[in-house]
Amino acid sequence: MMRHFLEVFRGAEVVCIPSSSCVAMIRDHYPKMAAASGDAGLKRAVKNMLPRIFEFTELLVDKLGVTEVGAFFPHAVALHPSCHSLRSLQLGDKPARLLAGVRGLTLVDLPEAEECCGFGGTFAVKNADVSAAMLSDKIRCVLNSGAEICAAVDNSCLMHIGGALSRQRSGVRVLHLAEILASRDSGGMAS
Repeated sequence: MMRHFLEVFRGAEVVCIPSSSCVAMIRDHYPKMAAASGDAGLKRAVKNMLPRIFEFTELLVDKLGVTEVGAFFPHAVALHPSCHSLRSLQLGDKPARLLAGVRGLTLVDLPEAEECCGFGGTFAVKNADVSAAMLSDKIRCVLNSGAEICAAVDNSCLMHIGGALSRQRSGVRVLHLAEILASRDSGGMAS
């Protein structure tokens, strides 16, 4: 898969990835896998690719200098900073700065925001009971925030959190930050 990725995106000036966990995989593991292969060409290809890999908010804020995109989204939004966005990519306040630039949006505090939602890829399968307990804590915090929407920059977290919110018929939805930034919502919800 790594070789295929490198081939497909070999000529790309910039690769924008809307998932912090995917960017973390590339940045953290591709160099290790290439080194372990013993293939000098593969190591060189990874080294050349890494400076062109951007997580969505990094591309907007760091590379393009954009924090306001003309979005309008009149809803209360809680931001779930995913583990990979916090601990691996260290995105800091980039997602929140982008949300702050959305007209009509009320960014609400998410209690215990930096706590994991419990997904973590195969962690949720291999440690289902622990994952479910972590998710329960995250859902409690989302509901206590008063948010209409829980936003994140990782679709895996959104799938996990969204599934629980849906099963509870909470009325709270999940959206990727990009969906909110693309919104010109005049009263309804972004789809």
